[in-house]
Amino acid sequence: FLAAADGLGSIAIDTTQLNMSVTDPTAWATAMNNLGMVPVGLAGQQLVTDSICVPGFDPSLSMMTGITPINPMIPGMGLVPPPPPTDVPVVKEIIHCKSCTLFPPNPNLPPPSTRERPPGCKTVFVGGLPENATEEIIQEVFEQCGDITAIRKSKKNFCHIRFAEEFMVDKAIYLSGYRMRLGSSTDKKDSGRLHVDFAQARDDFYEWECKQRMLAREERHRRKMEEDRLRPPSPPAIMHYSEHEAALLAEKLKDDSKFSEAITVLLTWIERGEVNRRSANQFYSMVQSANSHVRRLMNEKAAHEQEMEQAKESFKNALTGILTQFEQIVAVFNASTRQKAWDHFSKAQRKNIDIWRKHSEELRNAHSEQLMGIRREEEMEMSDDDSGDNPSKKLRVEDSALAAQAYALKEENDSLRWQLDAYRNEVELLKQEKGQLFRTEESLTKDQQLQFLQQTMQGMQQQLLSIQEELNNKKSELEQAKEEQTHTQAMLKVLQEQLKSAKELAEINGHDESQANEINVLTVALVNQDREKNSEKRSPGLKSEKEALLIGIISTFLHVHPFGANIEYLWSYMQQLDSRISANEIEMLLMRLPRMFKQEFTGVGATLEKRWKFCAFEGIKTI
Repeated sequence: FLAAADGLGSIAIDTTQLNMSVTDPTAWATAMNNLGMVPVGLAGQQLVTDSICVPGFDPSLSMMTGITPINPMIPGMGLVPPPPPTDVPVVKEIIHCKSCTLFPPNPNLPPPSTRERPPGCKTVFVGGLPENATEEIIQEVFEQCGDITAIRKSKKNFCHIRFAEEFMVDKAIYLSGYRMRLGSSTDKKDSGRLHVDFAQARDDFYEWECKQRMLAREERHRRKMEEDRLRPPSPPAIMHYSEHEAALLAEKLKDDSKFSEAITVLLTWIERGEVNRRSANQFYSMVQSANSHVRRLMNEKAAHEQEMEQAKESFKNALTGILTQFEQIVAVFNASTRQKAWDHFSKAQRKNIDIWRKHSEELRNAHSEQLMGIRREEEMEMSDDDSGDNPSKKLRVEDSALAAQAYALKEENDSLRWQLDAYRNEVELLKQEKGQLFRTEESLTKDQQLQFLQQTMQGMQQQLLSIQEELNNKKSELEQAKEEQTHTQAMLKVLQEQLKSAKELAEINGHDESQANEINVLTVALVNQDREKNSEKRSPGLKSEKEALLIGIISTFLHVHPFGANIEYLWSYMQQLDSRISANEIEMLLMRLPRMFKQEFTGVGATLEKRWKFCAFEGIKTI
């Protein structure tokens, strides 16, 4: 009864119990104990306990944990008990109650049939009741299966019983096929064969649907919570541009800890198109602050490189120590293989020592190769450093220094040009505001500001011209150094070939060392003579830096006057810069450079005029 009632298995009753007499009190006590009951007249207990039917069953477990609901119609997975094994017979016992007695069906007959179990079934149909059975007797029999919520009895010997939980229906189905007899009466109206089956009730189906919907909601909520937990966090919102936010962002850009966050905001603003004439200066200062972090990043990189070098050095030292210990171990094995100690070892010991020695030598060779590779890399790096002592390396260093200076001047030139553009934008804004306002005290102050800005712009232009001239000079020096380097390398190759051929001739002719020394002296003299010629060719035709400055200013002046200018006009312009200069000096300077300046006559008769023109670009094409 226990195994068939809880769906967990079946228990075979010993055949000796079937041979006992029905009137034997010991047999009745054994049967009632097996059924979980006490004899009639004593304090009763449930027909089958809940812990036996479903151990530790909690109806709200699926709702609490979000477990997918199990189809109760699948045998072995839901609440329907699995079919009992065919090889073990199910033995049912007599059940005694206070008002009636239940006799089991014939075990040789097939089990009573049941309909398909409806989902969420808590109601059973009980047919075949005795005509004299009352509702109290029915409740007395079936309340041992579980809590009964309602009993609906009909006049035609059947009723419907609704239990509190679904698993209680399985206990009631077990009583199907029993013959019920009221008291000890043999009247036909006091006996009947029970037929218990699943009943389809709207209340059960509605509660089951509500439970399924609740489980579905819990499952959706659980999945949503899981998706929210696994979803990557959203990026922080970027505030809109304003002067106040820009000032705060400029402070953040100067802070190393907040630089990453601030540079993202700056990039977003620029991509949004927040840069205009009014905010250009503020954005330029923020870009300049971002550029100032380049040096910090390079310093951090240098620090990490230094840490890497230290780690390499420590690794090399540790590897050297390991290699030393390997050498000692190999030395021990070699000493053991000598005849003086080798003869005292057994054959198995010699075999093990030989295996160990070969393995240690392989490991030692591998570590030695690794250490030699590290040392070769260091020697190659040191050879690259030592190659900087030769003349070509020095020339490369000088060239790199000149290139660095030229790059720095170029950056400074660009920054000054940007500042000049910013000042021009401010001037234009002031002009626009000036046209809109009346002539008041504010307009006068704006005029003063405009004059001050114009003066500042003129000074910046002059500074820009001087920097451009300096940049051009550095570029020319860089080109001359490169030409000198290439010429020196070519001469060095030619002289090396001449020296090699001369030495070969000297060895063939059998000359002594004095002749070889004379050849070396001759080659050195040729190199010095060639260098002097090159220096003479590169020597400029200008005598002082003042003349070079005058030529630059005159060239700029004549370049903006494509039709030329007479000497008096040019002298009047130059006198504003240097009052001590004379027109004769300017004319002599122009005549000394015929490839840069040429003299032309315009007009006829009294209108004849002598003008000077800038022709340096034409002179470059003819060279």
